[in-house]
Amino acid sequence: MKSCLVVDDSRVIRKVARQILEDLSFETFEAVDGQEALNICRTKMPDAILLDWNMPVMNGIDFLRHLRSEKGGMSPVVVFCTTENDIKHITEAIQAGANEYIMKPFDREIIETKFLEVGLV
Repeated sequence: MKSCLVVDDSRVIRKVARQILEDLSFETFEAVDGQEALNICRTKMPDAILLDWNMPVMNGIDFLRHLRSEKGGMSPVVVFCTTENDIKHITEAIQAGANEYIMKPFDREIIETKFLEVGLV
């Protein structure tokens, strides 16, 4: 079973994403910010990460830069899931190592389609 780490400071977003991912047969983990996510990745690297941009402690882009420099940190497929939709943010995310980018609000079809595109489903 593939695993996915959902990183978002919103409990509601984490719960919705987790339900969708579990319906898609993913084992899921949750983190409320980038630092907690990095700690989880250092213990067990997930197959995929659904990542918010704006979070306290460590935001998504800083987390991604740290992740990609960690041992094994190039392997997870990272899908940004955020309200930041301008070309500057999208370009920055891709340059930092994101594999895909989806906008909030999202639904099962959006997540499933993006995960299909990157070979996770």
